[in-house]
Amino acid sequence: MSKIVYKELSYKVVGCAFKVHRQLGAGLVESAYEEAMCEELKRVSLPFERQKVYTVFYDRKAIGGFIADLVVDNTVILELKSVARIIPIYEAQLLNYLKISRLPVGYLFNFNGVRLDWKRFANTMEGL
Repeated sequence: MSKIVYKELSYKVVGCAFKVHRQLGAGLVESAYEEAMCEELKRVSLPFERQKVYTVFYDRKAIGGFIADLVVDNTVILELKSVARIIPIYEAQLLNYLKISRLPVGYLFNFNGVRLDWKRFANTMEGL
C-alpha cells in the first residue's frame, strides 16, 4: 500500500466535499458546489485560490492556459464536476493539470449523484 502524501490536508479537503454534498445534494450546477466548497474551506481555515490560471507551454513557448477550479494550500488541485458520471477524459484533464501545475495532489469530485463520487490523483513526475 502506498503512502498518502499530504494526508491531513487531503482528509480535510475530502471532508469539506462530503459536507457540501450532504447539505446541497445532487442536481445543482458546478458553480454552486464551487461556491459552497469555498465557504467550507474558509470554515476549516484552509487557504485556497479560486479559478487559478496556469500557463501551458509548448516547446518553451506560452500557448495558453488552463483554469483550476480550486487550489488548496498551493498543494492540491480540486476539479469539480456536476455530471452524470466521471468519464476518462475528466481524469486525463486532471492528470494534465497536475503535470502542468507541478502540484503533488489532485481530486476530482462529482457532486451530481446520490453519493459523492471522487477520485484522488498523485503527481508522479520526477523532481516533485
